[in-house]
Amino acid sequence: MRQALRSGVAAICIAGVAAPAVLASPPKPAAPTGGLDVHVAQAEGFSRIEFHWAGKGAQAQTRRDGQILTFRFGRDADPDIARLRTAPPRWIKTAETRHVGGRLELVLTLTEDADAKVGASDGATFVNVFPKPAPAAPVQTAQVVTAPAEPEPPRPNPVPAGGVVHMDSKVANGQVALSFTWANPAGAAVFRRGDAVWIVFDAAATLDISKAPRGITQFSAIQAYRGTDYSAVRIEASRDTPLFAVAEGSTWTIAFGPGQQSQPSIVRLQRDPESGPPALKAPVAGATRIIRMPDAEAGDTLTVVTALGPAKGLASRRDYVQLAFLPSVQGLAIQPYVDDLAVQREGDIVRLGRPGGLTLSPAWASQRRAQDSLGAPQAAAMPALVDYDHWPRTGEGGFLARYDALLDAATAESGNRDRDGPVAARMALARFLVGSELAFEAIGVLNDTARSHPELLENAEFRGLRGVARMMARRYKEADADFSSPALADDPSSALWRALSAARQAQWTEVRAQFAKGGEAYALFPPVWRARFARADAEAALRQDDLVGADARINLALQEKVDPLEELATRLVQARVIEAEGHKDRALRIYTAISGAPLESLSAPALLRATQIRQEQGSITPVQAAVVYDNLRYRWRGDATELEAIRALGRLYLAQGRYREALEALRSTSGGRQDLPEAVALQTDLATAFRALFLDGQADGLEPVQALALFYDFKELTPLGADGDLMVRKLVKRLVDVDLLPQAAELLKYQADNRLDGTPRAEVSTDLAVIYLMDRKPEQALQAINASRTTVLPAALTAERRLVEARAWSALGRYDSALEILGKDNSSEAQELRAEITWKQKDWAAAAPLFEKALGQRFKSPGPLSSEEEGRLLRAGVAYSLAGDTGSLARLQSRYQGFYDQAHNPEALRIALSGEPTGKMGVGDFGRVTADNEMFAGWVAKMKNRFKTARAPVGPPSRPAASAKQAQAGPGPAKG
Repeated sequence: MRQALRSGVAAICIAGVAAPAVLASPPKPAAPTGGLDVHVAQAEGFSRIEFHWAGKGAQAQTRRDGQILTFRFGRDADPDIARLRTAPPRWIKTAETRHVGGRLELVLTLTEDADAKVGASDGATFVNVFPKPAPAAPVQTAQVVTAPAEPEPPRPNPVPAGGVVHMDSKVANGQVALSFTWANPAGAAVFRRGDAVWIVFDAAATLDISKAPRGITQFSAIQAYRGTDYSAVRIEASRDTPLFAVAEGSTWTIAFGPGQQSQPSIVRLQRDPESGPPALKAPVAGATRIIRMPDAEAGDTLTVVTALGPAKGLASRRDYVQLAFLPSVQGLAIQPYVDDLAVQREGDIVRLGRPGGLTLSPAWASQRRAQDSLGAPQAAAMPALVDYDHWPRTGEGGFLARYDALLDAATAESGNRDRDGPVAARMALARFLVGSELAFEAIGVLNDTARSHPELLENAEFRGLRGVARMMARRYKEADADFSSPALADDPSSALWRALSAARQAQWTEVRAQFAKGGEAYALFPPVWRARFARADAEAALRQDDLVGADARINLALQEKVDPLEELATRLVQARVIEAEGHKDRALRIYTAISGAPLESLSAPALLRATQIRQEQGSITPVQAAVVYDNLRYRWRGDATELEAIRALGRLYLAQGRYREALEALRSTSGGRQDLPEAVALQTDLATAFRALFLDGQADGLEPVQALALFYDFKELTPLGADGDLMVRKLVKRLVDVDLLPQAAELLKYQADNRLDGTPRAEVSTDLAVIYLMDRKPEQALQAINASRTTVLPAALTAERRLVEARAWSALGRYDSALEILGKDNSSEAQELRAEITWKQKDWAAAAPLFEKALGQRFKSPGPLSSEEEGRLLRAGVAYSLAGDTGSLARLQSRYQGFYDQAHNPEALRIALSGEPTGKMGVGDFGRVTADNEMFAGWVAKMKNRFKTARAPVGPPSRPAASAKQAQAGPGPAKG
């Protein structure tokens, strides 16, 4: 076992070192030998040779002597011309290179019936070699044949008086705008050719560019031209510089650099079905003129189609065999490759053709057909099996050629919307995309196919193929919908995918059941997927405490020849198995090795588990562990690793008494994968921590204000029902103790208004009313009582609410209303309140017996009077004295004169009960001693004691549960 472990750790270390090499990009191909690359192409009517310099090339000087064509370049090189020598294209006999004066000369010998045309395009020099015209035919010059110009519709002359158009410029926000204002709207074309931007107008005028900005980065040089029927500006600008054209009235503005201008409309090129021979047509709204414009830099002539605004053009270059459309933001620019290209304009329609018709297949079409010799990808042996040996093959043409060929076939097939039409080409394209692991593209193709052919939803291969694509895209629930199709019920290959999907969703029992069903198909999958299936089953066995089964599946996965990162993923699960077996030191060594992996999805969980083991062993302090956990929760997010790191950090903070930091950490998830068991456990930790703070008393050590702030900040964690109400009441008790009455009232008011009904609401509202009375807010106390009235309440609660309401009316001066509410209530609390009310009414004859009755038989019990009892005795004596009841006053004096010496204010008692206010204490002194403030302070003290021994809530709310909105809102309003 130790030897196997050492081998495993060694493999991990080797994999960790080798992984960057696996992920590194392949080396770039070397530059062409000598710096000059020669390209040779053969078409039906001509041969073409292009000379491309590596880096900044120099234009060639051309000399022709009969059938010998000599190119003299600006510097020396050693190009590869073996193709020209061994198998020259048609109309070329041979080729040779010479080195003269430090420069390269390339000599081409043409056949006797050949002619040639030399030019430059996009920085490259080219020569087109073609047969000479027949002797009987008139000799044609190397010009574009343009159809006779049709009569122009009447249009105001755009050229201003004097024939000069002045260019204005503006530089702002990294953009340069060049404006040309004409007398009337002018047609224009704006296009790119190589490193130059051409601005062509359909009127002959002198363009004054003297105000062109200098020393800017958007372009480097500008030059104006004037032709017989046009005027133009050529600007040298980088191909990466954004370009815009905007027409406003008679002004054209050409902008260089990023800006807020809108993109031009797209000119749609299409086959012309009405022209007979193959031709092209392009609708160009507002087309004004077709201009033949020489390009001195390239040595050829372009055909330019100008048009009125708004801007419309071609976003990219379009290449055909006999011509090319240059990219434009306004109008069209055509580069002809043949001499007899005809361009005509019929209103807004531009037509292009040749006498014998255009060859409309792109130049690469024949290459694509050759590259597609592999044939369409065929269905695999099982519906959900991926044929990695055949599906992703691209052939010599590479990925794009293979993809384009399959896409063309699928597009042609999708043109037939008949529900009984074929789907083979689209399914072949989907197989290629799945084999290339382009999951989202494959899903799009398959979904589109299913919309036109709903019957495919009952096809086993379609369901399996789309399920695999959705698995690769991590859309596990959507994949389950496909794999649960009845068509795949007994398919072993689908069972393995269902097992993997269940593992991604932490459904461990389902993983083991489906993996067992897929045993027949396991060996048919490629090694990488076999390793992933076995690893998923190993993790499921580990979660179910089947360590023997987990170890067996780990060994099965390690038998596969996969890349180092896949092996590291398996080793990570193996380390968890070893840890579960109790060998933490050995697991720690594996975790430490994997934590250096270049893939965060491997290194993050390895570092987390390594840190947990080190913390348990005491090799790092809690502070050091907290730093690691805190970094991990931001370093890797969205799966179980993030949740486990947050749980570890929250528990660490709770153990240190850092309650706020603990709750904030436990609440700081990124929101992803809330269906994982770790997410449920995290929410449980959060709820448990909150309950421990505010229900089990852990927050009692905090200052009441701090506890209140903490409660408000995490109020959404308050549980529904009796436990949540008890939390609030415990916090209210602490707030009342320190006279934070408004805050306590706000907590209870939210409870009553948003979380409770029936008896629980009446209880809480009663407490709320008491707090309002303590805070001298009787109107709000009455509102709380009235808003919580209900038909059936316990008798004790009803009596309590009656007393509170009566006290509120008394505080408002409505004494008759207060006495009416008290009615026949003869409880001690009611008698005491009735005595206070009659005292305030100055009904001394009625108040005195009530205060004496409140004392009861206290005169028979020895011991000093309490402050409350002494106050009642004083009020009884004063009331009897003011009522003139000397007999009752004498009785009271005889009973309580033995208590004078031990009283808080013996002189006041002696004078009050004697009925003769003499000596140092007058009537005013008696008023201060028996003031309402004293009675109110005594009642407040009694209420505070009542909150300290508050009753438990009377069960859950009467309604079944709070709404989702209430549950999210929490127990009270947020505090700033």
